[in-house]
Amino acid sequence: MNKPLSSSDLSAYWMPYTANRNFKASPRMLVSAEGMYYRDDAGNPILDGTAGLWCVPLGHAQPKIVSAVQKAVATLDYAPSFQLGHPMAFELAERLKQYTGNRFSQVFYTGSGSEAVDTALKIALAYHRIRGDATRTRFIGRERGYHGVGFGGMSVGGIGTNRKTFNSALLQGVDHLPHTHNLEKNAFTKGEPEYGTHLADELERLVALHDASNIAAVIVEPVAGSTGVLIPPKGYLKRLRELCTKHGILLIFDEVITGFGRLGTPFASDYFDVEPDLFTTAKGLTNGVVPMGAVFVKPHIHDAFMQGPDGIELLHGYTYSGHPLACAAGLASLDIFEQDGILEHAQSVSDYFQEAAHSLRGLPNVIDIRTIGMIAGIELSSIPGKPGARAYDAFRRAFNDGILIRVTGDIIALSPPLVIEKKHIDELFGKLAAILKTLD
Repeated sequence: MNKPLSSSDLSAYWMPYTANRNFKASPRMLVSAEGMYYRDDAGNPILDGTAGLWCVPLGHAQPKIVSAVQKAVATLDYAPSFQLGHPMAFELAERLKQYTGNRFSQVFYTGSGSEAVDTALKIALAYHRIRGDATRTRFIGRERGYHGVGFGGMSVGGIGTNRKTFNSALLQGVDHLPHTHNLEKNAFTKGEPEYGTHLADELERLVALHDASNIAAVIVEPVAGSTGVLIPPKGYLKRLRELCTKHGILLIFDEVITGFGRLGTPFASDYFDVEPDLFTTAKGLTNGVVPMGAVFVKPHIHDAFMQGPDGIELLHGYTYSGHPLACAAGLASLDIFEQDGILEHAQSVSDYFQEAAHSLRGLPNVIDIRTIGMIAGIELSSIPGKPGARAYDAFRRAFNDGILIRVTGDIIALSPPLVIEKKHIDELFGKLAAILKTLD
């Protein structure tokens, strides 16, 4: 058991997306993790109901990944990726290509999901420019979309609280589709809701307003995670694909959350049978062990860049693109997905997981439950004048009771490691039900 930190020990770290003063007055400290559980600084087990931050699908301290990263750091701790390479970066890219069924031909490495989104936006702009469509500079995002915290990602994102402080510095020429969340029509839905497919046709209105010749790309999360598990209506993503194809607009999927098995398929594009032109990943790519992101591109995107004169085709990249340790973690993660039948296991427990989530219906303050794959969103009614307070109270109580949940506003989002067993599902939802029954 670790020695508890004093308040002075906590002051130097300015924590991200955290109410720092509240946290440091009553800290929640994680000191180790294995399998499905964290341990806090008092030695208590904390069942991980969120796969960290959606990023640990294979469970914690997975031995094969630990071993691979240990071997890598002792062999090649760092290698620059500008005009130089190392074998694992190329091996991982080929494996990732194969993991898409060879439908996407190239991978551009980044250090995070936020970097992957900004990279995808830059690729889209550069693609149109090199093809002679330089007027295609406008992006279309979606309300309640989350695409990281880079200025590009915030610009196409649709979370007002994330945008307001930085509004003056956001990208110009960005518009937004309406979100698809509708409590009145779609409450307590398993899988894709019936109502809302027509909202994809709002893209036609934006095309009429801005003209297709000025629009570079549409970017959406197949399933919006950070705004509370917003699941696309049936046929919605297919309709977006049709309209983008019709108007020569690139379609970008942000699969930072949905990639690597979260829906029981390699990627959400497999689940929904919709092909974007580019998609972004991070999180589960390395099981959260080493930060890494990637942009996957279709052959026609990459090949357009290879038609020009010799030289650097895309003036873009990062110091940590294709980091050796991240590549080692990524390769080991793919081995585990394929050799240990992770997708098959996720599919086998997803119905049980979703039934457990929907068993919370009828508990106090629960106004909606929505599930797809291994994701659940439980929406609570808000305390008048205190939005988010009820769910945050549930978060605090959950940690004290030995389960980790994630909250956004008054929505509880659950996305456990894909190696979860039925006994863990029972523990997670049993404890959560007891908490919900006692919330103010």
